[in-house]
Amino acid sequence: MADKTLMCKDCGAEFVFTEGEQAFYAEKGFENEPVRCPACRKARKNFKKN
Repeated sequence: MADKTLMCKDCGAEFVFTEGEQAFYAEKGFENEPVRCPACRKARKNFKKN
């Protein structure tokens, strides 16, 4: 595996999906790559809590 550059569907920023993150996703059984950058994922998570 190699690092992948992905585009955030919320803000449009590019972010890197690292080799380590890819391994973590595979270990957890996640089949899809992330569609949001870390900042948007955090904002979305915090929004859901409130």
